[in-house]
Amino acid sequence: MVKAVVLGAAGGIGQPLALLLKCNLHITELGLYDIVNTPGVAADLSHISTPAKVEGYLPPDDGLKKTLTGADVVVIPAGVPRKPGMTRDDLFKINAGIVKDLATGIATTAPKAMVLVISNPVNSTVPIVAEVFKKHGVYDPKRIFGVTTLDVVRASTFVADVLGDVRMSKQIVVPVVGGHSGVTIVPLLSQSSHPLPPNLSTSDYQKLVQRVQFGGDEVVKAKDGAGSATLSMAYAGAEFADKVVRAVKGEKGINVPSYVPLAADPAGAAQLTKDLGKELEFFSNTVELGTEGVVRIHPLGPVTDKERELLQTALPELEKNIQTGVNYVAEAYKKAEEDGPARL
Repeated sequence: MVKAVVLGAAGGIGQPLALLLKCNLHITELGLYDIVNTPGVAADLSHISTPAKVEGYLPPDDGLKKTLTGADVVVIPAGVPRKPGMTRDDLFKINAGIVKDLATGIATTAPKAMVLVISNPVNSTVPIVAEVFKKHGVYDPKRIFGVTTLDVVRASTFVADVLGDVRMSKQIVVPVVGGHSGVTIVPLLSQSSHPLPPNLSTSDYQKLVQRVQFGGDEVVKAKDGAGSATLSMAYAGAEFADKVVRAVKGEKGINVPSYVPLAADPAGAAQLTKDLGKELEFFSNTVELGTEGVVRIHPLGPVTDKERELLQTALPELEKNIQTGVNYVAEAYKKAEEDGPARL
């Protein structure tokens, strides 16, 4: 019996994600929550002939608590989408408060759930969830994940394009490390399961890296103000959630990319710090999953000089993003304490 929850289930990512999770035969209960339309989404999905029982709630009458009660896996796509000209910093100003409030609900109702954060900017929102859990005394770094699967999906698809056969994209695996925005996204193309052409020019290599790092901008521009990467993100989120659910059910040897607290695996963190030459609190890398969450954070592996340069560009930005999330929670709790205990 596995209960999955989607917080932000009526949105552009939330609805297709909820549909894909309803089709997942490992899930027996699906809880949906949003500020509008959730009962309708739940009613629609409930007509699909798969095992998961679906319920949808709105904020009134402890809707968030009802949704989260008994949750094993919680996926958070809630927040506003990115629009043309909007940076992830702009997104942060809006989405940080949303994620903080949802994290508070999880910490108080389902603190043992696996928490999968999609809400952008992931580099900062995952630290927000971690800090809220620390404030509530329920922090377990093994159970908090930033969903970076889309970066790997894009890298695999774009490498298939370069190789001239998009049908290969499902078989291609390209490790992508660092974070989940712009220059913090570092595709380790040298470790691709299907090597790039040996005669690939420096210019074409740079274009490929740029496309992996800024693929989201490509979608935002193409949608011309009508949205961001919702369908591909829902697919990637469902792929990641499926692996977490299977691990929760006891399947062994599942390895996935994710932006995680490095405290989840101190030994793995020590090796990564050595590989990177810098100590960070969060980093996206391949991790092994188990019933309790992260079992192991894999080492970085061999990188080329070009990839080392990308990492050196990524790390200061990533460090700044992490601190932004940590500072947000500290300031929010400080203000709440000044306003009175009832605000906490």
